[in-house]
Amino acid sequence: MDKLRFLDLCELSAETDPVRDGIGTLGEKTLHAVLKAYFEPASQNREIKLGKFVADIAGENGVIEIQTRHLYRLREKLEAFLEFCDVTVVYPLCAEKYVRWLDMDTGALSPRRKSPKRATPHDIFDELVNIKYFLDNPRFTFCAVMIEAEDIRYLNGRSKDRKKGSSRCDRVPLSLIDELWFRSPDDYRELIPASLPGRFTVQQYAKACRISPDLARSELNVMCYLGHTEVTDKQGKKNIYRILPPKG
Repeated sequence: MDKLRFLDLCELSAETDPVRDGIGTLGEKTLHAVLKAYFEPASQNREIKLGKFVADIAGENGVIEIQTRHLYRLREKLEAFLEFCDVTVVYPLCAEKYVRWLDMDTGALSPRRKSPKRATPHDIFDELVNIKYFLDNPRFTFCAVMIEAEDIRYLNGRSKDRKKGSSRCDRVPLSLIDELWFRSPDDYRELIPASLPGRFTVQQYAKACRISPDLARSELNVMCYLGHTEVTDKQGKKNIYRILPPKG
């Protein structure tokens, strides 16, 4: 992890005026571009054609794919790339977020406001559940990048203040907070809270992790697939889970 180099890349990207340069109409968003430059300084190793796909980064350490959302879109690429090389998927999470509003009529950009929404490592499972069958492949690595970022949103929502239901113009990274690396199925086990009882429900898991029941359900789906938890029985319509001992 190199926080200073990441900050330098963020500051370089900040020299672009989102109004003047039309951020949101570009083929590549700011966050994706910064992460790509951070994980591979050599531009000749970026955007490499491999078969019928183009890898974000390809070099002696394999392929790196930067995906800021919708991990399910990587399925075909992962199936193809994992046949012949190591693959790392990089996924950013906003642990600290600010919001600015862009008026499309006037071009005015509002002052920065801190958002109460903060991502935690558990948020990876909202997306990982869609690619869980790759997580136990020995060639697969997942990296969650915890960042501070600024969302620039269009004032084009359906509410009176035009904010509710608005679309995002761009996400601009401000700093690197942490990198969480998952190189093997055992690494995901570290996210299971130690405070759980011997047998527990989705709701108890959600409370222990301080996440929503829906997210807890996705996380347990992945944990069961990886062999860290299992469903033991039911209590009415609720599944009852338990933590399995580590293999080997």
